[in-house]
Amino acid sequence: MVRPNTATERGGSKLNLIITLLVVAAIIFAGVKLVPVYFANYQFQDAMQTEARFALSSYPKKSIDDIRDDIFKKAQELSIPTKKESIRVIVDGTSGNVDISVDYIVTVDMAVYQWTHEFHPHADNHTI
Repeated sequence: MVRPNTATERGGSKLNLIITLLVVAAIIFAGVKLVPVYFANYQFQDAMQTEARFALSSYPKKSIDDIRDDIFKKAQELSIPTKKESIRVIVDGTSGNVDISVDYIVTVDMAVYQWTHEFHPHADNHTI
């Protein structure tokens, strides 16, 4: 009986394993870099929404500068790269509506690529 020559097929599964491990490692690396950026944006958005809901219901009512200061403090806590001047607060005294919006850009070093993303969180206390 003649045995088939398998010498030319050796190492193929090892190469597939290495490529798969590299792809999985790249996905994990990207996740470790990107998830904190998106999570900080989520927390910032939540803080803005809370501030918008309760800004005028507290006593004494907060001024626009007080609201802006609170939002800026939260941005600093979360390491969000924004300036106090870029936080837009609009308070409509007659209807009691508060609109807060911020635009900021985050650059993440991905080792071989500089990933830049613009965030535009917005919050208000408008009823549905």
